[in-house]
Amino acid sequence: MGMGALSLGALADSPLAAHAPHFAPKAKRVIHFFLNGGPSHVDTFDPKPMLAKYAGQPLPGEYLRTERKTGAAFPSPFAFQKYGQSGLEISELFSKTAAHADSIAVVRSMYAQVPNHEPSLMLMNCGDSVQARPSFGSWLLYGLGSENQNLPGFVAMCPGGMPIKDSENWQAGFLPGALQGTFVDPQHRELDKLIENIRSPHASTAIQRRQLDLLRDINAAQQRTHSDPRMESRIQSFELAFRMQMEATDAFDIARESAVTRAAYGDHVHGRQTLIARRLLERGVRFVQLWHGAGQPWDHHSNIKDSIRKHSGDIDGPIAALMADLKQRGMFEDTLILWGGEFGRTPTVELGDAGKSQLGRDHNHYGFSVWMAGGGIKGGMVHGATDEFGFKAVEKRASVHDLHATMLHLLGFDHERLTYRHAGRDFRLTDVSGDVMRDILA
Repeated sequence: MGMGALSLGALADSPLAAHAPHFAPKAKRVIHFFLNGGPSHVDTFDPKPMLAKYAGQPLPGEYLRTERKTGAAFPSPFAFQKYGQSGLEISELFSKTAAHADSIAVVRSMYAQVPNHEPSLMLMNCGDSVQARPSFGSWLLYGLGSENQNLPGFVAMCPGGMPIKDSENWQAGFLPGALQGTFVDPQHRELDKLIENIRSPHASTAIQRRQLDLLRDINAAQQRTHSDPRMESRIQSFELAFRMQMEATDAFDIARESAVTRAAYGDHVHGRQTLIARRLLERGVRFVQLWHGAGQPWDHHSNIKDSIRKHSGDIDGPIAALMADLKQRGMFEDTLILWGGEFGRTPTVELGDAGKSQLGRDHNHYGFSVWMAGGGIKGGMVHGATDEFGFKAVEKRASVHDLHATMLHLLGFDHERLTYRHAGRDFRLTDVSGDVMRDILA
């Protein structure tokens, strides 16, 4: 509403200005729970009773090469049971999330390209495991713009620091720099620590506005003689930072929520960041990505029983609280929720250097699970399947491009038409492949 130099014309020219999608969307915002490190599908959303039959024995049939040496079949130490009217089978690790089983569609037939974190993170986030490409959140902002010009359209939260590959996970690539994700470390409670440099220690708001106006004029003069997209991105980032000083103070302040709501999410970092995410989404932020923590906490090569129980316990309650909260607020139907990591884990036990069991699981890109809920998803169902041991996707195999195509479809886009001209060709998030998984659409 008239913040300084941003006229209506300037807003219309902004890369963050709201746009219409190709067709009527089912969802208009996304929240992605990213379990960085690779969650074990056979311990969470893909039960494999055959592992118990072959416990301690080599798996029969084809031997799939793994990154590290693995041994015998390793059955899940966790019980699965059927939930909801649909009878969707979910592990005890996510018993609270399972209360919403009839709203969840589990894709059990995902596969990636290589069993390494870095390329698989780039594939899941940016659609390419090799080249530096724009992330999903940046493509979404490019297509839809933002409903709130005073907050970032794309926020990535990761407690304690950044995941592997750092900010490349939410990069804008060759898209305008204003479309990249904004990193927030939710381990902090104070706004000044949550968002670095959100307030100036040296200048009042009025003085900052005058400084930005002068800087804008100097930059504009430079642009007239030497056009540089990086300069325009920098101008946009300065303006956004200034506008955020007003609105972020409210959006990130969960003390404004009721005690009942705060208790439902939990007074811990994952509860707080999930509640902040809901507050951002309802204020027009398009894409919020919630990482589990710095590095790759779900990389369970050893002692998986204790480590996965702890990590699932961190997020099971907040996820369930978010889904209930969104439903109560009438936001669930147009909010797309994605849960998953960059790949899965082996159904065989990992062996150490001496050939001794580590009681953990190695990386598995041959088959893994993600699930979606909300915005246009048909709940209480399963898409595809891995083999009887959970090693490889065998039915209705779904690539990351298929996943991205499906998500873009729910957001109102034909993934083949959402393109950007760069280096003499039209690029898209899904490269030259990808099919919408229509059986999971409501």
